Amino acid sequence: MSGGVGILLFGVLVVIAIFVAVVVLTRRGGEVLNVEKYQSSWLMIENSLDKTQISTYQVAIFEADKLLDLALRERGIKGETMGERMKSAQSLWSNTNHIWGAHKVRNKLAHETNVRLSREIALRVLAAYKQGLKDLGAI
Repeated sequence: MSGGVGILLFGVLVVIAIFVAVVVLTRRGGEVLNVEKYQSSWLMIENSLDKTQISTYQVAIFEADKLLDLALRERGIKGETMGERMKSAQSLWSNTNHIWGAHKVRNKLAHETNVRLSREIALRVLAAYKQGLKDLGAI
């Protein structure tokens, strides 16, 4: 193989490698989400809140958690459970502690009895889920 052909081949391989690297690094975990669908679902969650009934906040937290998990799965984030998917998506979160804290509150509501949820905490949890959905490109 002559020197000119070898250099040309090397150049083509470098260009291909750069292209592949750019594609892999910019995808950040999968598919593009249907933003309208997620915005509509989030609006339904927000509109379900009744200031006089804390139970509506609990239901909203469960729905927000499910919506976030759906977004993780649709983005192609790896993991058997939501916790595994959230861990796989750690690099996507703008505030990892908030999203994990929100999921922990949801789990506490789901698995423990006599959990007292204030409106203030519920709103913080919902804000964390909303940010998580934004971080995933869902809303």
